[in-house]
Amino acid sequence: MSFLRKLFYITIYTNLLIAMAAMAQCALTYIIFERSINWYILLVEGTATLLLYNFSLWWSKPKNPKESKFPRTRWIFNHEWVMWLNNGIALLVLGYCLWFIHIYSFLFLGFIGILSLLYGMPLFKFHDRKVGLRQIPGAKIFHIALVWVCSSVVLPYVELANVGVSIDRWVFVALCGLKFIFLLICTLPFDIRDIQQDSYYHLRTLPNMLGEQKAKNLTYLLLGLHCVLILTVPYTVPIKIGLILTNLLIFALLKLAVFKTKDHYHYAYLLDGSLVLQFLIVVLLVIFSPAV
Repeated sequence: MSFLRKLFYITIYTNLLIAMAAMAQCALTYIIFERSINWYILLVEGTATLLLYNFSLWWSKPKNPKESKFPRTRWIFNHEWVMWLNNGIALLVLGYCLWFIHIYSFLFLGFIGILSLLYGMPLFKFHDRKVGLRQIPGAKIFHIALVWVCSSVVLPYVELANVGVSIDRWVFVALCGLKFIFLLICTLPFDIRDIQQDSYYHLRTLPNMLGEQKAKNLTYLLLGLHCVLILTVPYTVPIKIGLILTNLLIFALLKLAVFKTKDHYHYAYLLDGSLVLQFLIVVLLVIFSPAV
């Protein structure tokens, strides 16, 4: 196994990839808003995401994790000290950065945290038993997309608004809608991959309900819809080109890797990487495009 491949797996196992993805998507919001990046908000976003995903891992820890058939589960609980070290560092950074954001942003962050915890906490009654939102049929990916929209779009918007920076409402609303669809695109392949596992845990995800092929077709349909909507929103040409280029790369990933074989379980995590790649592509195009 090459060094880069090992590094990729470690970023997956430690949830550092998803934390970087959250920061990248948050930074992309500032680029689209045409405002300077607030690094305190970005660090809050990254550390809070890392803590929430680690908490979710700990919450769903199986009885014998070291005997799990999933390499990620075995690695995490064979190196559990890494998770707690990451948590400690993340808590310190998060605590420091919270001093530098507006009180309303702090309160909104608390709302996002509560919304995130509803994913797994058994607070809702369904079929005479208490369940989290992930157990409600079809709700899983919509809940994840909503949380990411709140954290990567609405949180920066709230912070900017409370320090007197105005953002065009149409740009904000359009970004919320586009981001929601984009997160559905990036989340659906994970549920398609996990159809058998989710059935074992009695989770009625959208792919479980639609079937594998229809769920794949829905992913492609949403990808096409996302491209069409990008052309209608009031963004600069480099941003539009960057977003569409990312969609084309995701289409290639789905066709050539993610949906092509079930043998490589971690191919789906390339979509987490695409959340970072989207930011990098847009930034490079904005930087190197001639001024209009």
